[in-house]
Amino acid sequence: MERAYFNLHTALLDWQFGPFPLLVLAACIAAGIWYLRADWTLATRGRRWKARRTVSFFAGLITVDLALQSPVATLTGSYFEAHVIQHLLLMIIAPALMAMGAPMTLILQTSSRRAKTAWLRIFHSKWFAVLSHPLVVWVLYYGVMLAFFLTPTIGFAMSHMWLMDLINLGFLFGATLFWWPMIGLDPIPRWGASYPLRMVNLLIGVPLESFLAIALLSSRQTIAPMYSLSSTHAGAGVLWVLTELLTVAAVIPIYFQWMASEDRKTAREDARLDAEAAQLASTKARGTEERARDPHAGWTDFRPSTS
Repeated sequence: MERAYFNLHTALLDWQFGPFPLLVLAACIAAGIWYLRADWTLATRGRRWKARRTVSFFAGLITVDLALQSPVATLTGSYFEAHVIQHLLLMIIAPALMAMGAPMTLILQTSSRRAKTAWLRIFHSKWFAVLSHPLVVWVLYYGVMLAFFLTPTIGFAMSHMWLMDLINLGFLFGATLFWWPMIGLDPIPRWGASYPLRMVNLLIGVPLESFLAIALLSSRQTIAPMYSLSSTHAGAGVLWVLTELLTVAAVIPIYFQWMASEDRKTAREDARLDAEAAQLASTKARGTEERARDPHAGWTDFRPSTS
């Protein structure tokens, strides 16, 4: 790959227009058109789809295109810092934003009966249950990342861009499976995660990402032939700082969602207890009223035995 120098022209105008970036752009546009049509379908039925979900989903699509077509993709061939930024766009920001758009809910609410049945058959199938198992997803998200950056895989992939393109799609797919239950807006067959488990799942990544960053910072060799040692160390620093910041940024709203969920549970329990107390009071009041009308109400005739 020809070296791209970091300057204003490259940073702003050096976009990718090869077959793969254009395919990504076409896929993002197609997904956006589908989402708007589905949103419109709900509107024609008199049902309102939240605008923030639409904004989040489109922000996710834009992030995917930025990662794979923008100058960020161009600079990955020369600077490890750019590769790290591309990695974070594909594995944290884009999938989280698209999950906030609740696309699966939109599919199930707007598809034909036949399409909905097909989707449900896929999501409830055994192979999807295995693929979306928390342990498998954990390996796809954290394990693959460690293996990619700590082995010669990154250098080989960057020397064969068709392979790097496939790996990037794999990163995005694994991250989508990871963030789907973390956001928790879409229905999740079999493997729904509680709020505490979501926080633990994210916080597990803190020591792993720190270990990866420290390993790269202390390395005396470049991570790949196309990157300098200083770029390797700078990229490791970017990876360390941004992953920790993004993890905190993800944990905080999950914590507040957890607290709000607990408040709703408490409110429902209070309402149930209030309803039971009101029903008991009403029963007692009716009994008092009946006894006031008939002093003998509730008493049975007593006749001595004649045996």
